[in-house]
Amino acid sequence: MRKYTIFMLLNATRAWLALDRSARGNFSSDVIGGILERYPDVSLRYYDAEAFSGRCSDVAVFETGDLTAYTFVIDALRDTPFFTAPYFEVVDIIPAVEDSFKEYEATL
Repeated sequence: MRKYTIFMLLNATRAWLALDRSARGNFSSDVIGGILERYPDVSLRYYDAEAFSGRCSDVAVFETGDLTAYTFVIDALRDTPFFTAPYFEVVDIIPAVEDSFKEYEATL
């Protein structure tokens, strides 16, 4: 099964930064964690970039073999303060396939 990696470049907003660290942790575990539990074919990792980039403050890395499940995760996030407050603004979304050239070469 092909595995997709989607890099979502984000900027944290004042609404997110105004939350205390406990509230941020609770949102991440309860709200985002709850969404991911409904879509076990999608995994998510976060990376802090604000110390290294002026373009984005965070990078969310989604991995999945099921692009429909990924789009459902994003739709579910759109119904939360992640996007409605918003806590984060999307700078860019970069979908990628790891080593897809190997699949291509196998067809030659």
